[in-house]
Amino acid sequence: MKAAVYRGDSRIAVDDIPVPPIGPGELLIRVESCGICHTDLKKIEYNLLPPPRIFGHETAGVIVAAGEGVNQFRPGQRAAVFHHIPCGDCFYCARKLYAQCPVYKKVGVTAGFEPAGGGFSQFVRVMDWIARRGVVALPDHVSFDEASFIEPLNTCVKAVAIADPQPGDFVLIQGQGPIGLLFTMLMKLRGVRLAVTDTIPERLALGRKFGAEEAWNPREVNVVESMKRFAAGRGADFVIAATSVPGLVNEALAASRPGARILLFAQTSHQERLDLSGADICVGERTLFGSYSADVDQQAESARLVFSGEIPVKELISHRLPLNEIERGFALALHPDAQSLKIIVQPQRIF
Repeated sequence: MKAAVYRGDSRIAVDDIPVPPIGPGELLIRVESCGICHTDLKKIEYNLLPPPRIFGHETAGVIVAAGEGVNQFRPGQRAAVFHHIPCGDCFYCARKLYAQCPVYKKVGVTAGFEPAGGGFSQFVRVMDWIARRGVVALPDHVSFDEASFIEPLNTCVKAVAIADPQPGDFVLIQGQGPIGLLFTMLMKLRGVRLAVTDTIPERLALGRKFGAEEAWNPREVNVVESMKRFAAGRGADFVIAATSVPGLVNEALAASRPGARILLFAQTSHQERLDLSGADICVGERTLFGSYSADVDQQAESARLVFSGEIPVKELISHRLPLNEIERGFALALHPDAQSLKIIVQPQRIF
């Protein structure tokens, strides 16, 4: 099969490698769609993990083989797959901090080499603990491209559930890339008063379309002053940092009211450092917290939101690329322009 293999030094090569064999309790999935996620881009750009690896974890496709003992799925079924599933029994699982579970931290989907998601390949092996609890069957009306959003949408649903914004709260979302726009859609369902920021006018227009009352370009507008005017002179009740650029968290603190909550969602690399005023947090009684990865308890809800169209994920797709154009996809995701948004790799297409 063909696979986009990370070879180190920020390089990807589309190579021929063996289709991964499966064992008892496992599944083999033919990958039809896999979204490009910024967490994988960071791993490649900053060489955070040793090569060789095959990344890609926003995966949807067709089950082509099922190992001995698999009863809930059969070849020919369409499915989306999560690459992390917790044990359910440890200290962290008991506290619903699933992303901190040692089993959750083990990647359970691979196309070969050290497991890393594997979705940027034509076939993936789904290991037994993922096959038991981390595979979602797809209805016929949902495309593979749409289904690839179930995992990233889950991460946003999880964060919103933790934050628990209330109707009428003033919320600021920094960044209107694919993740920021998913947050915008989810916040609209919560009935909040919403403002968003981005430097690309087309993304600001989408933010307004999906529910924002205010949409500001921070290169043109003083976001702190604008947010305070919007939010009854106080500032935001809740801020989501849905992108990662220097100074963003400082802006979030300044644009929020005393007692506000600020969610770091995109700050996923240890190379990203924050220099903050302790008094803004301590004296201002603000809460600064993080949310990372997916939540097994939110799988059904994230799938429902995609299947029902309540979150219209297909409107976020800007590019559908064959596997051999994956480097172009990475470049578009790292350096977005007016036309680029969510980029889907379709590994069965090789041109």
